[in-house]
Amino acid sequence: MEQYDPLYAPDAAEWLATDEGERIELVRAYHQRAKVKLPNARLHATMHVVVESQVAMGDELPVRPTVDRLQAEGLDRHEAIHAVGSVLAEHMYDLMKMGPPKTDPNTLYWASLEGLTAEGWRRAR
Repeated sequence: MEQYDPLYAPDAAEWLATDEGERIELVRAYHQRAKVKLPNARLHATMHVVVESQVAMGDELPVRPTVDRLQAEGLDRHEAIHAVGSVLAEHMYDLMKMGPPKTDPNTLYWASLEGLTAEGWRRAR
């Protein structure tokens, strides 16, 4: 991969075949080119990479359908990636705070994605 643009889905196979550190750098470079000021550019890029990787996994996970649904509700793709990333960050925080659940830890994440809407995400920002 030569460049990343969150408004366009990267080729899934190429994305997943690219070294994770390189993916993070591609996302960081995008935000730098776009002159987006971030308090922690590396952490922001890492969250993008995690969500993009989940999207690239296709129907194996509910993330791609969530991004598609959020776009159908009016978010652009970059906003949809951020919306999913916000749910993921909250989920990760809860896991660290509560410790590992007795069941599949992703169950709560998937349920939160199901309840995520463009309108709700916009209100929460």
